[in-house]
Amino acid sequence: MRTEEFDYSLPGGLIAQHPQVERASSRLLVLNRLDGRVEHSHFKDITAYLRENDLIVVNDTKVIPARLAGVKETGGRVDILLTEKIDGRRWSCLATGLKKGTPEAHVSVGGTLLTLRAAPLHWTVEFPERIDGAAFMARHGKMPLPHYIKRAKNGEESDDDDRYQTVYAREEGSIAAPTAGLHFDEDLLRRIGDMGVAIIKITLHVGIGTFFLIKSARVEGHEMHREHYCLSPGALEAVRKTKADGGRVIAVGTSTVRTLETVRAGENGAALAGYTDLFIYPGYRFQVVDALITNFHLPRSTPLMLVCAFAGKESIETAYQEAIGLGYRFYSYGDAMFIS
Repeated sequence: MRTEEFDYSLPGGLIAQHPQVERASSRLLVLNRLDGRVEHSHFKDITAYLRENDLIVVNDTKVIPARLAGVKETGGRVDILLTEKIDGRRWSCLATGLKKGTPEAHVSVGGTLLTLRAAPLHWTVEFPERIDGAAFMARHGKMPLPHYIKRAKNGEESDDDDRYQTVYAREEGSIAAPTAGLHFDEDLLRRIGDMGVAIIKITLHVGIGTFFLIKSARVEGHEMHREHYCLSPGALEAVRKTKADGGRVIAVGTSTVRTLETVRAGENGAALAGYTDLFIYPGYRFQVVDALITNFHLPRSTPLMLVCAFAGKESIETAYQEAIGLGYRFYSYGDAMFIS
């Protein structure tokens, strides 16, 4: 399967640069994957598409302020993105502003000297003794907004510290938001609960893979970066009961899908906590998820592959083109889809 088959053109003006003033006011494209029928609504009205015995599964990961702005000894700028904790003092990271082939560099961030060492696929940053990495990020780090959100260069301000988190974010560890969940506000969650629809939480810390598009010529040649997940026994039991009772398991976001499908919510599944590198693309047979709430994804990205696997490539292509024609907002701060 050629990666170029999952490319499409998007007018730059449709890349959302800001969140909506109200979370649930985003538009909602509803896609029936059985017949390809498309409806248009707003996220606040998603209750019209839910049933009493549905189970909604959300990802409660919390984005950490993982971007650090540093200065080299020569005065040059270095941008650091912390990606995964190694131990108390060391993190894996990406760094721009360092010459290729440099084995080691010393970078000042907020007056503190950090040591960066080259690794095969990334860098390792080491904090000085007695400095806690998490506390350091809280003081000096910024939200790791995606590269296509460019407004900061124009001096514009936003409340990203709040809006690039879901309202139910609890478990710190992601370097990107599980963006499908950004559309929920407290009022909508309450109305969903009043319908008798259960909502449970799982955790998957979105990692470095979300920043990388597929570069291999063939989809099958792509290797996913591992991400840590956790699913409680109670959550697992709720999923099993919903399936047994004939209800729908509705995943909020592709990270939730990958967690549920990794554990498989049944016999012979993976452990309830660990790492997953599950890559879902067309041809995959879903065993747990019955419906999906998701955003509109980048071309050649692994989330786009997943939604194509779930709804069918032709249906997704048609829905995306209709969304483009109607001026839907795309990507992290964009509008949403409900695929059932």
